[in-house]
Amino acid sequence: MLDDAKKRPAFDKSKLPSRHVTVGPERAPHRSYYYAMGLTAEDIAKPFVAVASAGNDSAPCNTTLDAQADICRGGVIEGGGTPRRFNTITVTDGIAMGHQGMKSSLASREVIADSVELSVRGHCYDALVGFAGCDKSLPGMMMAMLRLNVPSIFVYGGSILPGRYKDKDVTVGDVFEVVGKYAAGACPLSDVHDLEKVACPGHGACGGQFTANTMACVGEAIGLSLPNSNMMPAPYKDRAGIAHAAGKQIMELLRRNIRPRDICIKEAFENAARIVAATGGSTNGGLHLPAMANEVGIAFDLFDVANIFKTTPYIADLKPGGKYVAKDMHEAGGVYMLMKTLLAEGLLHGNCLTVTGKTLGENIDAVTWNPNQKVIYDAKKPISPTGGVVGLRGSLAPDGAIVKVAGMHRLQFEGPARVFDCEEDTFAAVEARSIKEGEVIIIRYEGPKGGPGMREMLSTTAALYGLGMGEKVALITDGRFSGATRGFCIGHVGPEAAVGGPIALVKDGDIISIDAEKGTIDLKVDEKTLAERKKAWTPRKNNYQSGALWRYAQNVGPAVNGAVTHPGAKAETHVYADI
Repeated sequence: MLDDAKKRPAFDKSKLPSRHVTVGPERAPHRSYYYAMGLTAEDIAKPFVAVASAGNDSAPCNTTLDAQADICRGGVIEGGGTPRRFNTITVTDGIAMGHQGMKSSLASREVIADSVELSVRGHCYDALVGFAGCDKSLPGMMMAMLRLNVPSIFVYGGSILPGRYKDKDVTVGDVFEVVGKYAAGACPLSDVHDLEKVACPGHGACGGQFTANTMACVGEAIGLSLPNSNMMPAPYKDRAGIAHAAGKQIMELLRRNIRPRDICIKEAFENAARIVAATGGSTNGGLHLPAMANEVGIAFDLFDVANIFKTTPYIADLKPGGKYVAKDMHEAGGVYMLMKTLLAEGLLHGNCLTVTGKTLGENIDAVTWNPNQKVIYDAKKPISPTGGVVGLRGSLAPDGAIVKVAGMHRLQFEGPARVFDCEEDTFAAVEARSIKEGEVIIIRYEGPKGGPGMREMLSTTAALYGLGMGEKVALITDGRFSGATRGFCIGHVGPEAAVGGPIALVKDGDIISIDAEKGTIDLKVDEKTLAERKKAWTPRKNNYQSGALWRYAQNVGPAVNGAVTHPGAKAETHVYADI
């Protein structure tokens, strides 16, 4: 039977999830709701496509997402499906930063994934197009796709355009840093106010290669996003075409039964890690990729990510370590231009399937290398021979840690510890200018369980940089860092302090040695002394003893495995797509 409108075979609903709410006399009550919303019998007979949006008024990252999702509906209809839009939450890191609100950020990734899963499961949708803009909504949306395994396409809402201040492009990272400059007496308060008014000139996510743009690059590299769709800034009118194309293409994936787990194989995760390092991306990539892999049942932890980082050239000159922002990368040719040179050097797996229905290599073949652009270096002549992000391991972090070295001049550091048990105390010491050059600042009890929520430390790191101390001190935490962080800042230290990891046993004055070239991080204290300290150590109780953060703390696992809250695909007894 042919669908007259499309001249293509009509969909057989007998194997699609939506049959449970649309087919047979017993589903008459269910269909009555769809008639109430204006659907026709023909609409109800078509596949139901979830269009999930993380749109809201919380921050400019998310303000265009609902409009883009609505445009996607037209593509779904043109492709022969019936779109069903719904929304999920976001917690916006830039606004949650530097106070207790940041404890909600990483936990929101799980809530986003869970809420998308529950909505799709509850309504028996057949496919999914997901729109996200702010840091945790990107991996959260992709985690849901991998968990559900219905045909899926991920769409990034796009980055903000750069602000302009004193004849320079600026981002919100510059605003965080000017706070430190003001505290140091290096600029007047008027500079703070002038910069804050122009740094974020409109819609879109943070413009540097921070977490949102890093994970947007991951979306393309891992094969879940349409080629060269994600680095286009949010205000560009062509984003409407991307949204429509995603809606239309999802129906082709449904026809061909191409699912996320067909696309996101182990080699695709390796490609994604390669792109994080090559772009000098956020250290949060080392947290989110293992979490996504958990949804597929693929073993891919922080050390797997770090091993790929070791052999990846750093080739994209992006902020915060470099000169350019996402708009510039888009104009230089986007993620596929970067992947063109990496594939030419044998650094990518070109045989991985993508949402185009073609392989990554076939998609890349359609791209012509642009030797005139200045953002993306040829992989033969990189900015530096190894990636912008490095994994560390040693006696202070037996379960690993991670540091972003893109743009750094100093890769070794040794000094006495200065210990703080929360970020607020550290920030107060920075503001009071009591931090001394050469110190290794420890911020502990900020891990996934201990925070709870594994806060980012951008307010503190940016203030240190503003004080001119960015590479004159090292900062180590069992929490996280923003993609906007720069300087010698090491996060994800595990085991975390809350479970009695070595970071819980550090005392002021202990010597800590870090070597980002060798990948080591060591506490220079003898085993006998550490054993005595361990005996004297007692667990701390945090202030979140009920509600969502309590529940999160009970379930969350270590950062080395992505700080996930459930066993993932390895414990599955069924996959939603096959119900």
